Amino acid sequence: MRLLKQTAWNSIRFKLVIGFLTVTIPLFILLFYNNYYAIHVVREQVAMSNKNMMSLYMGQIDNGLEEVNKYFNTLISSNMDLQIMERPLTPDDYMLAKTHLSDKLTTDVLMYRVDSFFIYSSNRADLLDIVSNDRITYNEKEILRSYIHSELSGAVLNGRPSYYGWDVKQLNGEYYLFRIQQLGSVFVGAWVKAETLMMPLTYISMGENGASLLITDQGIPMISSSEIDTQDVDLTRGFNEYYLTGTKKEFLIVGEKSKKGDFSLAVMIPGATILQNLPYLNRIVYILSFLGLLLIPGFLMFIRNNLLIPLKRIVSVMNRIGEGNVKFRIESHPTSDEFQLVNKTFNHMMAQIEELKINVYEEKLSKQKAELQHLQLQINPHFFLNTLNIIYNLALVNDYELIKEMTLRLVRYFRYMFRSNLTLLPLQEELDHVRNYIQIQQLRFQESLSYEIKMPEALSKVYVPPLVIQTFVENSIKHAPQVDHPLYLSIEIETVMQPSFSDPHIRIIIRDTGKGFPDDILLELQAGKRIIDEQGEHIGIWNVWHRLRLLYGERSVMSFYNQTDSGAVVEIRLPLQTDQ
Repeated sequence: MRLLKQTAWNSIRFKLVIGFLTVTIPLFILLFYNNYYAIHVVREQVAMSNKNMMSLYMGQIDNGLEEVNKYFNTLISSNMDLQIMERPLTPDDYMLAKTHLSDKLTTDVLMYRVDSFFIYSSNRADLLDIVSNDRITYNEKEILRSYIHSELSGAVLNGRPSYYGWDVKQLNGEYYLFRIQQLGSVFVGAWVKAETLMMPLTYISMGENGASLLITDQGIPMISSSEIDTQDVDLTRGFNEYYLTGTKKEFLIVGEKSKKGDFSLAVMIPGATILQNLPYLNRIVYILSFLGLLLIPGFLMFIRNNLLIPLKRIVSVMNRIGEGNVKFRIESHPTSDEFQLVNKTFNHMMAQIEELKINVYEEKLSKQKAELQHLQLQINPHFFLNTLNIIYNLALVNDYELIKEMTLRLVRYFRYMFRSNLTLLPLQEELDHVRNYIQIQQLRFQESLSYEIKMPEALSKVYVPPLVIQTFVENSIKHAPQVDHPLYLSIEIETVMQPSFSDPHIRIIIRDTGKGFPDDILLELQAGKRIIDEQGEHIGIWNVWHRLRLLYGERSVMSFYNQTDSGAVVEIRLPLQTDQ
């Protein structure tokens, strides 16, 4: 009772197990029963069929042997030549009677299923044998004659009965059946080789490794119709009913005992052959298959309602959540205990994740904004020192007009720089700031600095991070100028398709005609590392790289290389963004 109370009757595990067992166990029971029944029926039919065949052949053999018995009885009771041989008046009478009997036996032996008729006179030790089988060799004939002489001489001396019946004898490894009748001192007999009796059965196939046998009463095979190993087969149980025997291979044994002699006729049928081509079993298999097909839809419907549909609900909600819709939840439906627990836990977990994600996202935005503002303000002192140095140099030469112009441009410059609360701004404003910065530097370098900016009008309202272009322009003016070579700056902006993304990007190319990047510095820049040389740390370039990573992640690309003739090239690719 305790176990029944602890069982989760509504669990999917219990339902699957019960459903599967309900479907499969009856099918297996029915299949095993039908297999056993089919095998039993087939064995019964095969045994009965072969039993009838053995009875038919043994009846034919016994009838043939009985015909010989009748022939001998007639010969002994009515043949005058045999009477004369038993009591001849003169030697000539004996020889004449023997000749007449020889002619008669030569003709009569062909009418019976025996290999030889013979007449033996114990008084004269004289044997008259007529062999009709031309397959009997001369040596075999001599062995049989020697046996007849020794056997019948002993019969007279030992006073044996005058009627022996058909006896099985083994001579020189071969088995023979002998039938002998006595008339005084004269014996009339016949013998037949076991192989001769088996000849009709050689045309009957018993299957591979099967055989038909003549066996003695001791279960010893006299001859078989095929080459088989009978050492592990028990042939001593009798043949009142069929039985199975064999250790290496299983055989069905069916036989019939002779009514005329001490031998039997049996057949060995391999078990594997019996079970071949079972028509009834095939019908059962078809029926079971049809029943299985009828049960499969019901079982599939059971699986669908209790397993697949609940899983589909979960997968559908998870796909929506995977697309970014974290507000989706699994609706409540009648289902198994496990799925109810999963749905409840999943919905609770997603509510916590949604709340946590909002908090993390807001915290990340605040951190990014603070870091961007800090990075922007890091640039201001660097340029501020450079501009103060320019004003100082103009004051030394008393060029007040240039000082006024420089001061006005510086006001514009610092007004732009102090807009640190902006993450993105229109590209046109960034380029106006760059022009103002270059013109400030032109007041310093005069004819030694020139520039060109190319941008399609359609890109003027695209939003970009502030101070990205200005940082690299400032870096070129700081490191590229040469005493005897004017510096030329080129800024080109165009729209491109980034191979790794489906959305369009803008490409910003900044070129100068300076000495280009040193090889060691170029390797560091291409690796995205912070640059530190003998002049100190290059904060500006690393700041730009870090800002782009914060804003765009992997969607932004920044490349550095030198031109073939002279000068450095910086190429920046940013997602094309039309709003903030």
